Amino acid sequence: MINIEGISKSFKDTKVLNDVSFEIEKGDFTAVMGASGSGKSTLLYSVSGMDNISAGQVIFEGVNISELRERELSRFRLTKMGFVFQNAQMLKNLSIYDNIILPGLVAKKELPEKIRKRASELMGRMEISGIENRDIKEVSGGQLQRASICRAMINKPDILFLDEPTGALNSEATEQVLEILEELNNEGMTIMIVTHDPRVAAKAKKVLYIRDGQIAASKDLRNGSGSEFELGNWLKEVHL
Repeated sequence: MINIEGISKSFKDTKVLNDVSFEIEKGDFTAVMGASGSGKSTLLYSVSGMDNISAGQVIFEGVNISELRERELSRFRLTKMGFVFQNAQMLKNLSIYDNIILPGLVAKKELPEKIRKRASELMGRMEISGIENRDIKEVSGGQLQRASICRAMINKPDILFLDEPTGALNSEATEQVLEILEELNNEGMTIMIVTHDPRVAAKAKKVLYIRDGQIAASKDLRNGSGSEFELGNWLKEVHL
């Protein structure tokens, strides 16, 4: 689905990513881990086209997104990708419901009636029906993050990109979000997530560990070795 081929990213004289290559297959659930400043979030932003890369290429379903013009790339992200961040990037002057439907109305892939219907269905699925008309400051962190997932899903994206989506949540809200992501992935949604939390990474099918802008280690969790305990032991080894 996505081929990442030798990408590098530099800020001034500092190389944040250094010749990184890997693949994301359709239906994958890839977690990216690493110490603070290792380049894991930069990797997600580079793969999704949110950051320009200094070298290499990202081929998304046959399209070299690093060669797209800004307007083309914006449209590509809007219609092909969904994004969820640690702090919900929602407009303060809009209700929860209006924030969710906005990307769908901007994309104009479907009639507004279908977009509104999907928003209501997504909110029901995420168990946040009833907060449609609330301000973003009138809901809990867990509700807001589930609303962010609704918004990310509104255009039926091919992949969800998530950057520390549970970093600001308590344990209960974290479990709720993880259950949603696991369910979406089981239904075929491709996911790439940056996290520092082994509980989150243990839900993935593959973990990439980033050190100094390179993939220092990777672990396939599809063989039954994806428990949080085993993943924790592996992380201790790759830290050394």
